[in-house]
Amino acid sequence: MSSIPQQKSMDLAAVRALVGDDMDEVDRLIHTSLHSEVALVGQLGQYIISSGGKRLRPMLVLLAARACGYRGRHHINLATVIEFIHTATLLHDDVVDASELRRGRETANNIWGNEASVLVGDFLYSRAFEMMIEVRNMRVMEIMAHATNTIAEGEVKQLLNCNDPETTEQRYLDVIYGKTAKLFEAGAQLGAVLSVRSGQEERAMATYGLHLGTAFQLIDDVLDYSASADDMGKNVGDDLAEGKPTLPLIYAMANGTPQQARVIREAIEHGGLEHIFEVSEAIESTGAIAYTAQLAREAAGKAQLALTAVPVSPYREALEALADFAVERGY
Repeated sequence: MSSIPQQKSMDLAAVRALVGDDMDEVDRLIHTSLHSEVALVGQLGQYIISSGGKRLRPMLVLLAARACGYRGRHHINLATVIEFIHTATLLHDDVVDASELRRGRETANNIWGNEASVLVGDFLYSRAFEMMIEVRNMRVMEIMAHATNTIAEGEVKQLLNCNDPETTEQRYLDVIYGKTAKLFEAGAQLGAVLSVRSGQEERAMATYGLHLGTAFQLIDDVLDYSASADDMGKNVGDDLAEGKPTLPLIYAMANGTPQQARVIREAIEHGGLEHIFEVSEAIESTGAIAYTAQLAREAAGKAQLALTAVPVSPYREALEALADFAVERGY
């Protein structure tokens, strides 16, 4: 991993406090923008938006804009846009995965049904693009249109990988780029675009977001096998139950005994949790968790290194701290 100067990182509470006023404005805009004449739209939207997420993606937009010297108001709008797009993907994901629990609460589809969840997800996508237009910046539209297309492709790639034990590490990385890292990449890049920074700084911010999102998803996949359900706010082992070949499984299958490989292959092919204990033992004995966590640390280091193109400020320090949080968190 690239060498990063060692210093005590800001904690997440300090990062939030740095953009606290901006985050308050984002929260207000989220709630007013969810208004619809159709009561169910607002009801379901408010439910999932207020379900206790970390709000990392909108915070990233705010920090990136401030780190690049932005002094206007459009970063509030775009932070909300990013949160709406993320929330829409969660609604659709839970339908595709038939999930019953997210962030420690019942999923929207489990309460209101799949049809309502899909349609409210569509509403959030369309509302996000309405809000983007208000910024009146074609570069913003270009970035976000490409991002949403990439996210959709990532979801389809994941669907194709499900129950396929032949999924390679590269195919897995392609999925997490589309599903997770691309929205982080776009959010960070928007900060530089709003600030009319140089092409070099815009690319640096995009690179930071890409590696931050990669680190975040890698740790999510580690936590699926190492955190408690209470800490995660979802059912531990969900990925295995759904037959998703995440990196810990791919690594353990490639580096375990023939018996371990056979059990993991069967678990991926058929889904379910009948072999959860054998699979967990294989992941532990092969060092799959350590391997995946190391890749996450390397990604976080690359994210922090990219920030050297941005002027030193408390906001840059906060972005560096987000990379630390991505790999050190337990939830």
